[in-house]
Amino acid sequence: MSVWLLTNASADVHRAPGHPERPERRIAAAEGIRAGAGAAVLEPAIEPADEEDLARIHDPAYLAILAEAESRGGGWLDPDTYVASGSVSAARDAAGATLQAALAASGGEAEVAFAAVRPPGHHAARGGGRGFCLINNIAVAVAGLRARGMAERVAIVDWDVHHGDGTQAIFDDDADVCYASTHQAPFYPGTGWAEESGRGDAVGTMHNRPLAASSGDEEFVTAWQELIGVIESFGPDVILVSAGYDAHAADPLAGLAVTESGFETVARLVGALSGRLGHGGVALTLEGGYDLDALRASASATVRGLLAGRNASGA
Repeated sequence: MSVWLLTNASADVHRAPGHPERPERRIAAAEGIRAGAGAAVLEPAIEPADEEDLARIHDPAYLAILAEAESRGGGWLDPDTYVASGSVSAARDAAGATLQAALAASGGEAEVAFAAVRPPGHHAARGGGRGFCLINNIAVAVAGLRARGMAERVAIVDWDVHHGDGTQAIFDDDADVCYASTHQAPFYPGTGWAEESGRGDAVGTMHNRPLAASSGDEEFVTAWQELIGVIESFGPDVILVSAGYDAHAADPLAGLAVTESGFETVARLVGALSGRLGHGGVALTLEGGYDLDALRASASATVRGLLAGRNASGA
């Protein structure tokens, strides 16, 4: 069972003193992925997303703002979201690695392909970054898969503690993308209510399951048991995961109480579904998660769960 880890120390130049979105997160996640695989992990070189890949998702004017901010030595897009010297290159690597992971999974090269990258992406919209995010990595991967003829219908699983408002907005009217999310609510960014289900021909493709503060493994797993059925009915060609771990009980920035056991159980469900659907593998990209020990343990549990689920399904 092949596991790909896509990570690059060049991302560590993206940093701001005292900010919770810090280089140590990438290192902890990568350590967890290696441990969870329980065998040799392939670590191919990362190919940065090119201008065409980025322009399928983001407005050229916004990409120019990012480049200009970096050329000035950095700055802040909002009170939470920074650009430092080297941040744009790190963001391009993150988006490119996520696309590589998606291609490896959809093509059957990897049963699990995990992009342990930063900055994260799911709050970034077409016209701007926010919430620690510069480029929407998962959205770039969806568009890149389609442009290369590797998938048409795509399911996005988002278990970060924050709703992926950028991802939902980008695909809100796209009937061939199924977006499913659990997240704490009410909480930042204030979106992701159950009635947000898509627009136009895509009504019924957005599936939000807000969880109250202090919800733990039982509520988390129950929500995903229902969502797995929804995704299976949608019939995607591939499943991509926005893998945030700030729903963990130890995380300092949020208020859910999920443990690594909860993440492993849900990952097993996702892995089994991918096997039943005949997919070559599952691709993931790192989103949040700010307690390093919890991040490391949860990433490891996720890989174990995905492999166990696929094995149990006969994939």
